[in-house]
Formats: sequence, C-alpha cells, structure tokens
Amino acid sequence: MTTHDSVEFWLGLFSTVLLLLQLPATAIVLSRLFRGLNRQPRLPLQSPTPDLVGAVSIVLPTLNEAQRITPCLNGLTRQSYEVREIIVVDSHSQDGTQDLVKAMAQSDPRFRLITDDSLPPGWVGRPWALQTGFLTSSPESEWILGIDADTQPDPQLAATVVKAAIAGKYDLVSLSCRFILKYPGEIWLQPALLITLIYRFGPPDTQSASPERLMANGQCFLCRRSVLETLGGYEIARSSFCDDVTLARYAASQGFEVGFLDGAEVLKVRMYDGFWDTWNGWGRSLDLKDASSKPQLWCDLWVLAMVQGLPMVVLIIALVLIWQFSPVNPLFWLWVAVNGMLFLTRVGMNWAILPSYDFAQSPGSWAFWLSPLADPLAVVRLLQSAGQRSIQWRGKVYSKA
Repeated sequence: MTTHDSVEFWLGLFSTVLLLLQLPATAIVLSRLFRGLNRQPRLPLQSPTPDLVGAVSIVLPTLNEAQRITPCLNGLTRQSYEVREIIVVDSHSQDGTQDLVKAMAQSDPRFRLITDDSLPPGWVGRPWALQTGFLTSSPESEWILGIDADTQPDPQLAATVVKAAIAGKYDLVSLSCRFILKYPGEIWLQPALLITLIYRFGPPDTQSASPERLMANGQCFLCRRSVLETLGGYEIARSSFCDDVTLARYAASQGFEVGFLDGAEVLKVRMYDGFWDTWNGWGRSLDLKDASSKPQLWCDLWVLAMVQGLPMVVLIIALVLIWQFSPVNPLFWLWVAVNGMLFLTRVGMNWAILPSYDFAQSPGSWAFWLSPLADPLAVVRLLQSAGQRSIQWRGKVYSKA
C-alpha cells in the first residue's frame, strides 16, 4: 500500500466514524430549528385593563445589586394598576442596595423591602428569596411575577405577560429577553453560549410537549398563586441553580400549562460585564444539570459537541489535509460537506438571534458576527460546568452531589 493509499484509507475510516457520530446529532438539532418556522412573533406591548387591577405581586430578589438595580426599579415603579405590590427580598446587601429601594418606596408605596432569614439547610439563595417573597405576598394577588435585579422592564411588562398567560391559558409563563451587550469580549462569547440553549431546546414558543425538555427564564417568571400554593412554592427548586427550569418542568409534570415566550419587546437585561464575567456567570448554570437527569445532560452535551463544537475545528483540519494530501475519498468530502453545512447554519443563526440583542451602548458590535468562532469554547464551558461538584456564587460555595 502506497503512502497515498494509506492516507486515503485512514481518512475514510476517520470520516466514517465522525459521520456516524455527527449525523444523528445533526438530525436532532435541525428538527428543533425547523420548529422555529412555526413560532409565534414576539409579544406585542399590551396595556392594562380594569379586570387586572391589583392582580400581580412582583417579587424581586437582591444581593449587592446597587451598581445595576436602578433601571429595574425605575421600570417597576412605572408599572400600572395591575401591580398590587413590589416586594424586594434582600439577602443582607452591604453595598447600598437597601437604601436605593427605601428611596424608591418613598415615592411609590407599592415597594416593600424585607430581609430574608438565613438560608435553611439545602436551600440556594435565589429560590429562598423567591419563596420568602411569595409567602409574604398579598393573598389577593392572583399572579406572582418574579423579576431579576439586572433586568430593565418596560412599563407595560406586567400587563403584557399576564395577558399573554391568560390568552394562552398558561398557569406559568416566562419570557426570553433582549440582551444589552457592551464590550467586544462578551459580544463575541455570549451569542455562542445562547446558541447552546437553542440547539438543545429550540427557540422560545416552540418547546417540546415533554416536561423534561421545557425551558424557562427566571428573569421574568409569572405563575398563578394557586399553582404555586399547590406546588409548595419554590420548595421543589430549593437546591437548584436553575430554579426557573426546575420549577417549570415540575409544574408541567404535574399537569399545569407552561409557556416560554419571546419577550424582547418588553424586557431588556444587562447580565454580565466583559468576557470573564460572562464566562463565569453564564457557565454557572447553563448546563441545567440541576433540572436534568444525567443521561439527558450528557446526551445534550454530545449533541452540542458534534453540531456546534466540532464543525469549525473539522473545517480547519480539512483545509490542512486538502493542502497536504489532496484526498479524493468520497467519505472524506461528505464529512467536509456536512460540517460546512453545520457551520453555515450556525452563521445563519446569528441573523436569527440578532433581534435578541441591544448594541446601542457598544462600539464593538462587529464582534457579534465573529461569535461562531467562539462555539468550541462555549461547548468546552458547558462540559467544564457539567463536571463541577461545587459552585461558588456571591461569596458562598455550594457543594453539589
């Protein structure tokens, strides 16, 4: 066997093995993306109506949020009469967060600041704060709306999400949002991390009927009070770092209607500053291992590795092989074609997710178009997170089983 024949043999064998791994994963992801062709448009703004007076209690968990909470407070105070109360549950902030809330309460009596008790055994901070807010909320409110401190709510957010829940006959509904990005590093990395969720679960409002494949977003998370009472509040998600997904999936498994809708018109969010903050913050819970079985988690990671992590790497290797050996093996060229198609699909996904971003405060929006080059790194981050046994967040280390 000549050297050329040997190269052709091994290239064919290598290509066949990877095709056997990549083609099933490709079929899975494409089936999820095609569901997006039938998705509903993003939620339009809705004005409140008299039937919604006092229907909503908002719960806002906080911990040292002074640097970013002001836009959220400003947005919440502009909600109309559908909001009965705004309960800020603070976990002993040391940076002036409580002072900002107290100042807002002087002009808007709907604001109520409470400090949660020390974490009970087995609880994580955020679900404990949400549980505290729920238990102290007015029993006359039909809906409980959880909001994160890094969000920037439109004045019509509460009315819009409640009307969407009523129209869709949802017991629990959460919204995706529009991300405010500023710095090139985060603009480059964050879309690649977001794509991992779309490849795993499809776009918002196109979810599987299977409860274990549902997605949710705790940045805007609305639930009927009666449903939360039936579920025991946030108890089921007490130890989860993705409490939103954990609770939504549990609710669906109990027969309640759960929705995940596109809320980019009514909710913006500024989550992290720069590359490393995005890397650490998003990677903390993006794997969703707290809401997934191990087989499901590792199956998802295999799909991402094959469809999102490998294509660019494969194309680089293929270019080197073509330059060095000029291969003619049809299996090799099929392998190259499949990965070329996957990479072009990913580039096209940038156009699909573009409306989910706000670059008004950034001179570096060009980095967004290079985000497909960050895909291998995004997959590595999820693999790293999936293998972690402990999570450090806001100065506390939580050990995981």
